[in-house]
Parts: sequence; structure tokens; C-alpha cells
Amino acid sequence: MIEVCELTKRYGGTTAVQDLSFTVRPGHVTGFLGPNGAGKTTTLRVLLGLDAPTAGRATIGGVPFGRHRRGLRHAGALLDAGQAHPGRTAEAHLRALARSNGLPSVRAREVLIEVGLEAAGKRRVGGFSLGMRQRLGIAAALLGDPPVLIFDEPVNGLDPEGVAWARRLFRRLAGEGRTVFLSSHLIAELASTADELVVIGRGRLLAAEPVDVFAARAGSLEASFLALTAGSVEYRAGSAS
Repeated sequence: MIEVCELTKRYGGTTAVQDLSFTVRPGHVTGFLGPNGAGKTTTLRVLLGLDAPTAGRATIGGVPFGRHRRGLRHAGALLDAGQAHPGRTAEAHLRALARSNGLPSVRAREVLIEVGLEAAGKRRVGGFSLGMRQRLGIAAALLGDPPVLIFDEPVNGLDPEGVAWARRLFRRLAGEGRTVFLSSHLIAELASTADELVVIGRGRLLAAEPVDVFAARAGSLEASFLALTAGSVEYRAGSAS
């Protein structure tokens, strides 16, 4: 389970997240939705121990993620598809991650197959398209077979077939009882993928409820989102998050 409790994060004089609280349950795909600049990525960075909270807490399984020596066994995440060194092959990148987390090297090949990159394992990441890098990032998240998976804009750069594949993957992972937390600016994608929504604006919680309940607010998911976030920050449907 993911728990965020009264989380505040400031960068100098800027407050990115303010008194934010929500819970993400296992066995569901939970969408994390908000306008551009709402604080989604900041929240994920604090959750994964990349930034320290100013106040409050964010935990995975009741423990701050940074306390885990071998984090990939507890949670897998894709925050930046460009994190792999361009001079490394896809398989070498995954093998290095596996080794640093005490995982068998065979997992690198297994997850490459799972994400459809088995034929590209010996290629250097610098020659990958954005969609291929996204698949590689998902493979890295799956390395430790973790109970919690966190994806920030995972379908960015995927073609329609890749989007459909990712949607099936997320649903399957949740069906296995895992906690799947999916940040996206694609409202329609969350409507067809997520069971629950956590919606934020200006770093504050706006809603945390099932997708159908949220959509019923104004007759559709997009209309409800626009109505709820009106005035929080400038937003255009389909804009980057």
C-alpha cells in the first residue's frame, strides 16, 4: 500500500505540495491526475526517496522507500525514460540494476521479453526511440517482481499498439494483487485503465475516489476534471503534466 500523509514539499519559497494525503490500495490501478505543475512528479519523487519531504510522510508498505537496501524488490518505478546511459545496451543496463539489487542476472532477459524488447537487448540505448525507452523503463520497474509499481507518463511515445499493450500490462499487474500507481495527463487513458483516481491541483488534494464516481460529477471524466480544477492552474486537454 502507498500512503501519503499531510505531505508538504517546498523548494525555497515555492510550495510544490501542501498538506497532501491519500492512500493507494493493492489490487487496483490508481490514476494520479492533475494539471500541469500540480505537484504529481514532486509527490512521486518524495515517495521514492529522491527528494526529502518538508513535512509529513510518504511510505510504501508503511516504510519510507529509502530505508530499503534493495529497493527494486519492494517497488519498481518509471519516472524518466531517459535514465539509462545511452552508451549501454538495454541488457547491460538491466543487468547492472539487477546486480545492485541482489537479483539474478537472468531477470534482465526475462523482463526484456516481457516488454517486447527481446530482439533489442544487445542494442545501445542511445539508438532507441522514445517508445522503446519507455518499454525499457517499464522493464526496469519489473526487475524485482515488486508488489508496488509506480509509472509517470508511461505511455508517452508509445504507438497505439504499444498503448494497448501497456494498458493490458497494468490491468494484469493489478489483477495479481499489486499496487499500480499511474500518473498521466491523458484523461481518456485513465478512464479506460484506472479503477481509482487521485486528483490534485496546486499541490493539494482535489478528489480521491473511483473513476465512475468522479466522472459522474459533471457527466464525463474530462468535464469533471475541468470543473474541479478550474482556476487552480491553466490547463488544456492533452497538455503535458
